[in-house]
Amino acid sequence: MKTNWKRMLLALIPLVVLVLMLSLDISIFGADSILGASQVALLAAAGIAVAIGMWLYKIPWERYEKELGSNIGGVTSAIVILLLIGAISGTWTVSGVVPTFICYGLKIIHPKVFLLTACVLCALVSLMTGSSWTTIATVGVALIGIGRAEGFSDAMTAGAIISGAYFGDKISPLSDTTVLASSVNKVPLFEHIHYMYYTTVPSFALTLIAFTVLGLTHGGAPALPEELYSETLRASFHISPWLLLVPAFTVFLIWRKLPAIVVLALSALSAVVAAVIAQPELVRSIGAGVTSGSPFRVYFAGVVESIYNSLPLDTGVAEVNKLVATRGMLGMLNTIFLIICAMCFGATMQASGMIRDLSLILQPLTRTRTGLVSSTVVTGTALNGIVSDQYLSILLTSNIYKDTYESQGYEGRLLSRSAEDSATVTSPLFPWSSCGMTQATILSVPTLVYAPFCFFCLISPLMSILVAAIGWKIVRRP
Repeated sequence: MKTNWKRMLLALIPLVVLVLMLSLDISIFGADSILGASQVALLAAAGIAVAIGMWLYKIPWERYEKELGSNIGGVTSAIVILLLIGAISGTWTVSGVVPTFICYGLKIIHPKVFLLTACVLCALVSLMTGSSWTTIATVGVALIGIGRAEGFSDAMTAGAIISGAYFGDKISPLSDTTVLASSVNKVPLFEHIHYMYYTTVPSFALTLIAFTVLGLTHGGAPALPEELYSETLRASFHISPWLLLVPAFTVFLIWRKLPAIVVLALSALSAVVAAVIAQPELVRSIGAGVTSGSPFRVYFAGVVESIYNSLPLDTGVAEVNKLVATRGMLGMLNTIFLIICAMCFGATMQASGMIRDLSLILQPLTRTRTGLVSSTVVTGTALNGIVSDQYLSILLTSNIYKDTYESQGYEGRLLSRSAEDSATVTSPLFPWSSCGMTQATILSVPTLVYAPFCFFCLISPLMSILVAAIGWKIVRRP
């Protein structure tokens, strides 16, 4: 037992170092800490984990190399998706799709119900797509612009977008996290989804109530009159309902159940075509800043720039410029840099056996139903901060507690639900996690700024524990 406690305490050292360094980074660099300071903190903590593992546990370097290759290789598709999301950010704006969404949204959505509408809309889109990332990168970007124009803080709007997107992602049969949680715990997919209703629906209901109250009591005014936003956008872009064919085409691709990478790539390509047709002057002006010569060269340069470069488009009004500034693929590189470093930290903690050692700290709490679910929720949430990846968090949480749930007579669906109630929904709350960093980059809102308004992500883990304490629909074999 002494040895176990010693290992548990040693496993805490890299975590403590990471938290202290990240806190110091944020206090010194603020939002710019993601440009490199946070990455240094993750690599430093990873180095400490390697040192402890090799020196005290005699773990060979080959095991670390293998784990590093596995972890970083596992996020390869996510990196490609991030680059394509950057491309969509640029092409949807340059083509006029996002400005069109903003202009029509200002006419249709009343400010008092904007947060509620944003949350419900993202929930529906995410439910259809099974992807919170795709929802936030498309509908979410447009809603951020509408929220600014209607006087809402980016933090509130981002909280509504992320809450809705992760609700839909969590209960969608097309979601990879939902499929993963059910399959790893050997629970039929729709049985897993149905069982999640008992915690997910009450959590989302409370979330909608919270955003309704925030919207009705909102007294903030936009920096500019709403009419000026619309007039400025119409003067800078050709606004047309035909441009909505691009998101409609994207929804069609999703309905056809094509892979996310294919959907995002074709969506960006369709936006490029729309940009050349609907915004030829804008594409030409972008290209003219790069090259001269034949019209083809200029247009080609404008198209390529809109895909990969971060473009500060000038509309003549500073506030509107913020709405239409694009990120492009270049704007996603810091996120990719952070994700790779986070995967390195998670790999070293896994290879050293420190994740298993940390889980033993909660083992005494698993003797009761409430304690077991609470331990699962805490572990799933904590692993998002340790391994920085929701997929690994779901896998590790399920593997850590699977035998305990079986030995105590609880159904596998209770474990699969508890893993989803924590590992899936809390992933965007950690600034250095793949989800937290991605959403912050897409929406241009720091994670710690929007996190207090991600009501669904905050309520879900607590609801899971509350339902366990009540014992609602929880079956235990004699």
